[in-house]
Amino acid sequence: MNGTMTTTESTAARFAGSDTAASMRAVNRRYGDVAAISDVSFEIGRNKIYGLLGRNGAGKTTIMQILTGQDLHTSGDVEVFGASPFENSAVLANVCFVKESQTYPEDLRVKHVLVAAGHLLPNWDSTFAETLLDDFQLPLSRKVKKLSRGMRSALGVIIGLASRAPLTLFDEPYLGLDAVARQLFYDRLLADYAEHPRTVILSTHLIDEVANLLEHVIVVERGRIVVDEDADTLRSRAVVATGPFAAVDAFAASGIVLHRETLGSHARTMVQTHVTDSDRNRLREAGVELEPASLQELVIATTTQPKESTV
Repeated sequence: MNGTMTTTESTAARFAGSDTAASMRAVNRRYGDVAAISDVSFEIGRNKIYGLLGRNGAGKTTIMQILTGQDLHTSGDVEVFGASPFENSAVLANVCFVKESQTYPEDLRVKHVLVAAGHLLPNWDSTFAETLLDDFQLPLSRKVKKLSRGMRSALGVIIGLASRAPLTLFDEPYLGLDAVARQLFYDRLLADYAEHPRTVILSTHLIDEVANLLEHVIVVERGRIVVDEDADTLRSRAVVATGPFAAVDAFAASGIVLHRETLGSHARTMVQTHVTDSDRNRLREAGVELEPASLQELVIATTTQPKESTV
């Protein structure tokens, strides 16, 4: 939107010099006797893509609802663009939150929803939205209540991308998309993020699909933060060793075993340890192959007890 800078626009501009887009400090949210999140603290940096990961019911959605002013925390401090987001229109105009269960006035048509988004979101790019409509083959004139689940997901994705909000959160809105459409979403997100940097938070169960997008990973387990780390650093801390179980076990003794599988006389073990070049050469001679642990394997290992499976 052109013209005189509004209060909502000046909020983001005033905070533009900070490296932090949002933060939580010792945040708790209770519903009666139930603790949804406990002592949650983290900082969300500017112009990065974050993965907010964890199992169902871990507290991910609660965190995003608090960051987007849709829920009020019980205690602690929450800031988005330097201010509390709750009932703060100046902050929330610079935030876009798209979720899997997104609801719209069902009698509206797709084109009406997009027009409304353009009025509500200061950074809205209508040209980009039109391109995305064509990409996802979403009919402009169809009523929202007539859309399939996949089309509803596509509508949410289009709004999230075209909003170009300084803080954009996706709470698994792409689950209704097929594999081809999900990959299209990832491609469009990465390409547009490169041209128009902003802070993006992706909450998803499809960790392997988004692993290459993520720059930083926050893992929630039972309402608490158990991982808050640069994605590359996290990946570098563990390897998967596959080979004769005696040789694998000898190597695993040098670190922390996160997961172990056995198949006959062979083992496949994920180990948190530092590996030197001499280690690699020695293990190769012993018939042991090393490969990087995937982000999904690391998250699963972090949110479950170390265990061994036998096939």
